[in-house]
Amino acid sequence: MSEADPPILVSRRTEHLRQAYCELSDTLDSRTELEAIRRTIHQYPELGFEEHRTAELVAQRLERWGFEVTRGVGGTGVVASLRQGDSGRSIGIRADMDALPIMESTGLPYASVHCGKMHACGHDGHTAILLGAARQLARTRNFDGTVHLIFQPAEEIGQGASGAQRMLADGLFERFPCDAIFGLHNHPGVPVGTFMFRAGPMMAACDTVTVVIHGKGGHAARPHQSIDPILIAGSLVVALQTIVARNVDPNETAVVTIGSLHAGHAANVIPESARMEISVRSFHPEVRATLEARIRQLIASHVEGYGGTVDIDYRRGYPVVVNSEAETEFARQVAEELVGPEKVVAQIPLIAGSEDFAYFLQHRPGCFVRLGNGAGRPLLHNPGYDFNDDNLTVGAAYWTRLVERYLSAQRDSVSP
Repeated sequence: MSEADPPILVSRRTEHLRQAYCELSDTLDSRTELEAIRRTIHQYPELGFEEHRTAELVAQRLERWGFEVTRGVGGTGVVASLRQGDSGRSIGIRADMDALPIMESTGLPYASVHCGKMHACGHDGHTAILLGAARQLARTRNFDGTVHLIFQPAEEIGQGASGAQRMLADGLFERFPCDAIFGLHNHPGVPVGTFMFRAGPMMAACDTVTVVIHGKGGHAARPHQSIDPILIAGSLVVALQTIVARNVDPNETAVVTIGSLHAGHAANVIPESARMEISVRSFHPEVRATLEARIRQLIASHVEGYGGTVDIDYRRGYPVVVNSEAETEFARQVAEELVGPEKVVAQIPLIAGSEDFAYFLQHRPGCFVRLGNGAGRPLLHNPGYDFNDDNLTVGAAYWTRLVERYLSAQRDSVSP
């Protein structure tokens, strides 16, 4: 307890947290069961579209609890449906299941047994949270309508058809109609159990550019007889930074990062080519289009000016995560009811990371929520990362409360 915390705030915070943690006490064999689920998933991580073991673990538990379970949606995805009452309203809640190609270094008893694979982004926790909510919803059935729990594969794919895209192509919303959809992601560096929101654009679109500069190889002692692709690439590294500085409105946010540059194998040889990998992030379609046009134009003219040629492969990745206003306000109010306003951030800063939940939000209104994973803990995609189990029951209680409010038989003041 901080000396700055008034007693009334401490009392209310304690009351809210006790309610969040105890709502599931009759449902599970205490928090231990959720921890066991989460740590089992953590110990056996599976990459995108390989989540067969995880999906089956999820499906079997959901069937045991009375859900109508559909396997193989979008590849290895699972959708579990539960209906109660006669309302036509419906809601979707999504959790991602896939791991990352990272060698774990946590040294935990439940560390990954698969070399070079680990849950370094907390998808094990997201899945366990939604399973906790599923068990509570099945037990109480305190709602009127249909809830679809969406366990998604392959969020981490980044390029190509991600899990969200594959599920949509498989008729997700046609087969499992949702009036709105909600998702959650843990957020290291923020106190555990803190719920964070942002209406409108929240997370960046992310595009990747592969540039291969073709010059003319030769001896390092006779550069005048060559066209040096390393010189061209080095000049481009600086030139590309002028795009955000001079072509993007200062009130907008954008990032152009050269993350990889490779060329040559020997000190006395000017190579034939150089290869660059560029990450491009933005928050509005107009800025995204401007960045692509200027990057293409600048690279082509720059390389030509040095006498070289170039191949540009510009790949559009995940779009901007855009939370709808009404659903974000609804989700925020539910969080305040659960943990108190002091544990809720209504408008967090823009996040430059990206998420394929954005594709769902292009088809249905909804909100992507961030949940603090604890201050001083390793960041996402770090080999020392681990999901904070203190979030399991409060996260499950949040999803339970949100579904109950959204599908309430008697709509109250908390409504989208």
